[in-house]
Amino acid sequence: MAHRKSQPMPKVRSPKPALEQAGSGARTAAPPTVSGRWLLVAVSIAIGAAGFCAWATLCLLFWQGSWQLLYHPRSAVARTPASVGMDFESVGFAATEAGEARLKGWWIAGNHESHFTAIYLHGADGNLGDTVDALLPLHRAGLNVFAFDYRGYGASKFERPSEARWREDAESAIKYLTNTRGVPAGSLILVGRGLGANLALEVAAAHPELAGLVMDEPLARPADAIFGDARARLVPAHLLVSERWDWNPPAAKLSIPSLWFYRLHASGKGQQDRQEAYQLVTARKERAWLTESSDATKDYDAALSRWLDDLQR
Repeated sequence: MAHRKSQPMPKVRSPKPALEQAGSGARTAAPPTVSGRWLLVAVSIAIGAAGFCAWATLCLLFWQGSWQLLYHPRSAVARTPASVGMDFESVGFAATEAGEARLKGWWIAGNHESHFTAIYLHGADGNLGDTVDALLPLHRAGLNVFAFDYRGYGASKFERPSEARWREDAESAIKYLTNTRGVPAGSLILVGRGLGANLALEVAAAHPELAGLVMDEPLARPADAIFGDARARLVPAHLLVSERWDWNPPAAKLSIPSLWFYRLHASGKGQQDRQEAYQLVTARKERAWLTESSDATKDYDAALSRWLDDLQR
């Protein structure tokens, strides 16, 4: 048998690496680079955005909490007129749509010969329970007395206090007395203490049909408690807060008789500022200065009695 000559196996050549096939001069692609200027701009924008967010948060917190710089309500009513021997009636008024009273107050009847009813507007601190001693001289003068807590104070419905809400609450008190109790508007006297005196001035200027106004230690610039705070300098406080309590416009507009009580302090500080609005009043007015002595109560009673006598005549 003939033998075939074996054929040699073809050599298989292994593929060269891509770099070898492409030639020795080939190089890998360089990674992208970021310019230093772009990084600086990006970091600046991030820092600015964070700063703006922090400032915006500060503005929000100031807007939400600035009222606490001026108003200091308490919910627990610790005293009633009964603690000083005055009979009183607890009342609720300014009802919601559900029939719930927004405002709570006291009705203290005067003597049978009383011609006037006092609406007492308390100050920014505490609640109705802190007014008992101030209501007593009004009762001694023979007046019917109606005192109440603003929303956010005492047993009244809780809402954040504000100048606008105080004004609404005072208007509700007038409506309650005239519409529900049948008290003539011409026999109503607004009596206010501290910031309540400023409120009484605002309301009295808008109601020339009322009988008169008694202001006890009104505040010259109450909004300074908010706008004078150090935190107010960090935000646009006058844009965030609506409180103004500017007593000059209502003082110039007041057309009913008024009695202004001021207490003489040893320092004499702020006396000129406190008289600023008084000078603008063109209607019949009287001013009484009380000293810090044991005779202050007698002086208050005497001045109030004389003024009421003149008012009745």
